[in-house]
Amino acid sequence: MGDYRDAAIDARGAAMDRLIRTYFDGCNEADVEKIASCFTPDAVHFFPPGMYEGPFRGSRKIAEKWRDAVNNLGSYWTVDRLLVEPLRHEAVMEWTHFKTRQNTILRGIEWYEFDQASGLIREIRAYYASPQAQGEDRLELGGFDYKSRGYPMAPPPGAR
Repeated sequence: MGDYRDAAIDARGAAMDRLIRTYFDGCNEADVEKIASCFTPDAVHFFPPGMYEGPFRGSRKIAEKWRDAVNNLGSYWTVDRLLVEPLRHEAVMEWTHFKTRQNTILRGIEWYEFDQASGLIREIRAYYASPQAQGEDRLELGGFDYKSRGYPMAPPPGAR
């Protein structure tokens, strides 16, 4: 049997992997320029409701907020698991965020979407490992338009 791998797709996947790792290196170095260079200018980083001040909008804002986390919280992140899907220009990653000045460990997963033209990150959706928030009836990302993205808004008819 022949090799069905496509060199261009393999190269795209490797570039996506490198870009995410460069982003995390930039975060750990508190290097605003390095972080911002990984994103489209209008990139958005979504979080669960009540986290920070809502979505970070724009490459500079994302970079400055993570620089501030390093400077104020002693933040350090690790890339624990990373899967890239070069055909769809998407990736998913499991990470650990050490907030050394608070003696806190935060774990989660992020979904990445890449701009097809530039290859840069255009969106991150962060999901945190934590118990379900009591008293909340919608446990989803704050500011993310699920309806316009085609996500289900109700169970199918007849669901129990």
